[in-house]
Amino acid sequence: MADPSSYRPKPGQIPDSPGVYKFRDEHRRVIYVGKAKSLRQRLANYFQPLVSLHPRTATMVTTAASVEWTVVSTEVEALQLEYSWIKEFDPRFNVKYRDDKSYPYLAVTLNEEFPRVQVLRGHKKKGVRYFGPYAHAWAIRETVDLMLRVFPVRTCSAGVFRNAASAGRPCLLGYIGKCSAPCVGRVTPEEHRELAEEFCDFMAGRTGTYIRRLEKQMMLAAEDMEYEKAGRLRDDIEALRRAMEKSAVVLADATDADLIALAEDELEAAVQIFHVRGGRVRGQRGWVTDKVEAVDTAGLVEHAIQQLYGEESGDTVPKEVLVPALPDDAEAVTAWLAGRRGSNVSLRIPQRGDKKDLMETVARNAQQALVLHKTKRASDLATRSRALEEIAEALDLDSAPLRIECFDISHLQGEDVVASMVVFEDGLPRKSEYRRFQIKGFEGQDDVRSMHEVISRRFKRYLAEKEKTGEWVDGDLMEGEVPAQTSGEDDGRPKRFAYPPQLVVVDGGQPQVAAARRALDELGIDDIAVCGLAKRLEEVWLPGDDDPVVLPRSSEGLYLLQRVRDTAHDFAIRYQRSKRTKRIRTSPLDAVPGLGETRKQALIKHFGSVKRLRQATIEQICEVPGMGRKTAESVVVALAQAAPAAPAVNTATGEIMEDDGGGTA
Repeated sequence: MADPSSYRPKPGQIPDSPGVYKFRDEHRRVIYVGKAKSLRQRLANYFQPLVSLHPRTATMVTTAASVEWTVVSTEVEALQLEYSWIKEFDPRFNVKYRDDKSYPYLAVTLNEEFPRVQVLRGHKKKGVRYFGPYAHAWAIRETVDLMLRVFPVRTCSAGVFRNAASAGRPCLLGYIGKCSAPCVGRVTPEEHRELAEEFCDFMAGRTGTYIRRLEKQMMLAAEDMEYEKAGRLRDDIEALRRAMEKSAVVLADATDADLIALAEDELEAAVQIFHVRGGRVRGQRGWVTDKVEAVDTAGLVEHAIQQLYGEESGDTVPKEVLVPALPDDAEAVTAWLAGRRGSNVSLRIPQRGDKKDLMETVARNAQQALVLHKTKRASDLATRSRALEEIAEALDLDSAPLRIECFDISHLQGEDVVASMVVFEDGLPRKSEYRRFQIKGFEGQDDVRSMHEVISRRFKRYLAEKEKTGEWVDGDLMEGEVPAQTSGEDDGRPKRFAYPPQLVVVDGGQPQVAAARRALDELGIDDIAVCGLAKRLEEVWLPGDDDPVVLPRSSEGLYLLQRVRDTAHDFAIRYQRSKRTKRIRTSPLDAVPGLGETRKQALIKHFGSVKRLRQATIEQICEVPGMGRKTAESVVVALAQAAPAAPAVNTATGEIMEDDGGGTA
């Protein structure tokens, strides 16, 4: 591990101008590439005390052994040079999106004498027109099959083309009208190229011209009583419309745009891109990357833009690029995109309308891609086994923790404090064992005391089940829990807390871990391991240790612990929200004996709100269908005893909402 001060440049050596810098390790390998408006200011940030650096940045500067830089004239040049160096050196500490060679494109080889339509993967070639990418190759072939009726462009390989030309007979597609058969001279090279260019124009979104032209030809053929020709043209129009339907209209103004959305956590980020041409989604792609450098959403967006357009030019760079967050140097990125396109490019965040709605759809796709990525890793048996072994090794356990329980605390500003317990067995969630707790021991917000209480309650029940001494009698049963059996035969089914975990995971750092360990010690339980996972830096804390256990970023054990923690967090939040919603919806009418939901709704519907009902007399209440005088008197008493409810607040605007216009019981 190198000391950054050993290779820190001397004051005044670093120029105060735009440029690109490289950190190299002791073997002269480039490990990080970055750009800056001011090299002097940016590089100074890397040579602060290590404790003030982000952990990932600290790891990078202690791995490096030297730093060098190149001065450029503009920030746009810096952006281009940074992209080139990242592609060339593949630095280990830069976010690297895997390239999308696996995505199939529809390609038209305009660089050949007789252009060919085909499905291509891999690097793009000069002189070839590309459309896509598509999620599946079969989607391309279906579209091409429909369009060949109208644009019978060659699709055969060079070998098939040569064989047909030498034999003087076209292939099957030539006989059925889905190829113009340039191999046997049915069309000239110029006529065939014109077909290929029309095919490209249609795929690029200029569809209306061809549809209208074919419709006009069909009407003329019908007027001339050429009904067979008119029927063929009708079928051609229908084929083109079916091809268009395969990519639905999403933007009514025939926009050409790419929409980029992200879903991220502390370790990974998923990127999804929708390619919209002529208002229709023409392609979609996405990938997941490790966050190996200290980078925020804006930085991830900039990396994605570099990856997408670094080797593109012309119309393949769209007029609009819509993103969830603007890069830090948005003007330079916009200028770089405009240079690659050859005309102006708009880089912005959609604020309203159809584009904002579509961006939300892309974001949902990114979130689902990230969840699917993590689920796939967790569902593989070999991966789960390796994850459990890595956890056992990192935490110095005697054996792999086949049962893991994770606890999390949730509240809203100290109110409705709840906790969750989720269970993973053999690396998979066991939802039937999930439990929810209400914090009862104290009022207010104290995550440490809450964690101590929850762990104590859970393992008191474990001891009670273990001893089988009779009913648990301290009156502190959890919601939905049944007491242990005091007599009668055992029914053979496991009790709710009969199984102990090998590992308890708490959501938090040293304080929460210490509270959990103290709760177990107070109960005399010393054979269950405890650790905490701190969300900010994904550090694993053990009881009594001053320093965390840092698992490798590629560790399957870390992914499993993260998934367990996130599951507990989500489960706790859902319970907390349900309790808050239930509390908000309570009404003074709930205390009226014998007043059911139907009559409560009838009262609110009649008077409009609880406030107006409180002002009503007994006689007025009796006018409501189904309300007798005795019940009306009970309603008046209950409303008089209850304090007026606090005014409702619109959480989006902060506006206090009056309840004169209505309410719920």
